[in-house]
Amino acid sequence: MAVTLINPAGLPEIDVYHQVAVASGTRLVFVAGQVAWNAVPDLAAQVEEAYLNVGTALAAAGGSFADVTRLTVYAVDWKPEKMPQLLDGIARAAAKLGTTPTPPATLIGVAALDVPEHLVEIEATAVLD
Repeated sequence: MAVTLINPAGLPEIDVYHQVAVASGTRLVFVAGQVAWNAVPDLAAQVEEAYLNVGTALAAAGGSFADVTRLTVYAVDWKPEKMPQLLDGIARAAAKLGTTPTPPATLIGVAALDVPEHLVEIEATAVLD
């Protein structure tokens, strides 16, 4: 595996991601922001579909979530109360993918995305051997 995820001493351990990804591969993969093209007005469903789309993109490059070094999640009108929905969508995608995607991640609240129906967009960077 080209990526080792760690939580260094002195930094908080977060349940849904690791603080650091150490990559030793030779090929970089940059996945454009993925959204739920079958958008329903449900954050968890859109998170699930966006994660599955990231998984599809990674597979096309010969990788998987095990190769991801960083995720960036853009969420429309983000409020901390939405975290359970976000985590539910991640858990549903993880169950379908057969993995728990926990690379370093950044969550950014935004005013809007490309179309009003999209509630979340997820981009990824991966390193492959």
